[in-house]
Amino acid sequence: MELFKPKLQPHDKIMKYTVLLLIPKFLRPNHFTYLRFVFTPLVIYFILVSDYRAALVSFLLVAFTDAIDGSLARTRDQITERGTVLDPIADKILISSTIFVLMLKHINVFISLAIIILESLFLVGWYLRHKYGKKEKVNVWGKIKMILQVAGVAILLLGLCTGNPMMFYYSQTTLIFAIIFALISLFSYGI
Repeated sequence: MELFKPKLQPHDKIMKYTVLLLIPKFLRPNHFTYLRFVFTPLVIYFILVSDYRAALVSFLLVAFTDAIDGSLARTRDQITERGTVLDPIADKILISSTIFVLMLKHINVFISLAIIILESLFLVGWYLRHKYGKKEKVNVWGKIKMILQVAGVAILLLGLCTGNPMMFYYSQTTLIFAIIFALISLFSYGI
């Protein structure tokens, strides 16, 4: 069931003529959202056993399913109610659980808690808006926030793979910017 005519994002055209060409028509956007739910525990496992190369690769692949499902939904006009509910939940679980596990050893606890609390507020705010019939699309600030969160975690995992201490600084700086954009996004929704 289509909810509304989707507005294509700038990256959708690139995805449409590259990655999405490889995806058979029978695969729907929600299939990629489900993959995010299924494979997030694998990312967490690799972090817990300190296999940071596997963690980095699996994290990037799992995070990329977010770009795939969004572009697929918009370019194939397959935006569904279920997808609009599950996609942000899958994103929050991936980011929050990864940040939480990394916080145990590698990320400043205040940065980690800020991200986890903000992600929780987004879910609560989304639930309340949804419950009262306000169907708002993700704003540009939220998309930037997600990109920065993924980049911050990936940089940290890369630093753990290479042993480069500067990567920890770059990761922390990127995550601080993610917090700033999260706050902007949160206030833009009127929360």
